[in-house]
Amino acid sequence: MTNVQSQIDTVFSQQERNQFGTNRYAFLFKPGKYALDVQVGFYTQVIGLGKSPDDVAITGAVRSKARWMRGNATCNFWRSAENLSVTPTLDQHTNVWAVSQGTALRRVHVRGDLNLWDGGWSSGGFIADSRIDGQINSGTQQQWFSRNTRFGRWTGGVWNMVFVGTINPPTGTWPDSPYTVVDKTPLIREKPYLFIERGGHYFVMVPELKTDGTQGVTWSGHTAPGTALPLARFYLAHPETDNAVSINAALQSGKNLLLTPGIYHLTSSLHVSRPDTVVLGLGYPTLVPDDGTPAMEISDVDGVKVGGILFDASASNSATLLQIGEPGCSAPHESDPLFFYDIFCRVGGASLGTATCMVTVNSHDVVGDNFWLWRADHGRGVGWNSNKNATGLTVNGDNVTFYGLFVEHCQAYQTVWNGNGGRVYFYQSEMPYDPPSQDAWRHGDVNGYASYKVADTVTTHEAWGLGVYCVFHSAPVIADNAIETPTALGIRMHHLVAVRLGGRRGGGISHVINGTGSPISPTRRATADPPAGGLK
Repeated sequence: MTNVQSQIDTVFSQQERNQFGTNRYAFLFKPGKYALDVQVGFYTQVIGLGKSPDDVAITGAVRSKARWMRGNATCNFWRSAENLSVTPTLDQHTNVWAVSQGTALRRVHVRGDLNLWDGGWSSGGFIADSRIDGQINSGTQQQWFSRNTRFGRWTGGVWNMVFVGTINPPTGTWPDSPYTVVDKTPLIREKPYLFIERGGHYFVMVPELKTDGTQGVTWSGHTAPGTALPLARFYLAHPETDNAVSINAALQSGKNLLLTPGIYHLTSSLHVSRPDTVVLGLGYPTLVPDDGTPAMEISDVDGVKVGGILFDASASNSATLLQIGEPGCSAPHESDPLFFYDIFCRVGGASLGTATCMVTVNSHDVVGDNFWLWRADHGRGVGWNSNKNATGLTVNGDNVTFYGLFVEHCQAYQTVWNGNGGRVYFYQSEMPYDPPSQDAWRHGDVNGYASYKVADTVTTHEAWGLGVYCVFHSAPVIADNAIETPTALGIRMHHLVAVRLGGRRGGGISHVINGTGSPISPTRRATADPPAGGLK
């Protein structure tokens, strides 16, 4: 344990403040019992290698603190823990997971209490397929998304807390209580995960598809049903030796792909064209399209599963960083949907980057599970005329579902939805901080851009628990609406909130949705809960 603790401490001392650094790490724990304080910094993933989270039992902590910002966790990005159990003995026997976007807790069993803050502000996070035996305290978390999780008890809430398929969620009536509760998760396949058998052989477990509505964790019977793929069916990519040519050759030969930690500079797109291909990243592997291509293109085929990747724009503009399906594709995938987990995109921050859009979904029947699409508001290469990025997410396909969608600071619409049958469970978005003037942030006779835009041609769409926030630092600009949708009978929007967090006096949002809802230029917060068919 002394040697293991020393390695963990060495990495954490390097990564605690390393917000835009180049190092990437994954800690993989074989099944067994450990007495450790696992502090998790930037670009660090902590993974248990058991078939069940309880196969890796850590006594002490697996924690994310915010001491480097004096308790403020609003920049605790890009870190995760998966497939392990922790019995907290530090911080008053409470495991602290004070994080914001770009993070995940998956298949985690906390044998005690869990705090989602560290005494200061915190701003968003994601937990799925996990069990918290004691109390989970959200503290200052402005928003949080929980899916298929069991709590002993939940306490706390600020503006936008969404629970889907969760056992023992908090009670209360929205908006007096900021809770949106959806009883069951309608469609899900949990994220594939690495495990090791007693003989030392590694496998990737692909959990089974669930289409009949689920609640709680998949591993209550110790192991979760699924298909185990031997590691021999994967190509193990390494950033110091691999490039787009070698990785594409492996994919074309029929291999799945395991990306080890590091930064991959690509001179052409990675192409995933075989049905049911699994692409799994360990330790926040980062794909950079140096020549302005998409970093990854997914063909319009059944059952592709991609998880755990950071897409980072380069100075050469990309039309999109991740393309799912070719433009105009139309094949149905209802029986074997495409799934994407823990997908994080960044334009600027680490260096100058530009991208017209971050993620473009052309295929039908796609599921996104925890996306953070971020035009950087701080770091290197940041400015209204520097890290240019119009849109975070464009959805052209039908029957596309998102669980936990975070899109921030893009210069036009944050999210554009053109397909029918879309469903979004939790949306968190900040408008851009830096429009230099109202003239620079206007289209036609409309002030600003709505964060969430459902196209006028869409007839069916439903979303739960949307929060749109504004902080206009550079000029007192106005957005006419936080959300814009058609008023067709098939459009249903539940539990909407718009909040002005600060910025220049006179700036804000005039309406929550479609010209309705109080303005938040002089005030701080407004809510709306329109009936089916838009607002009346």
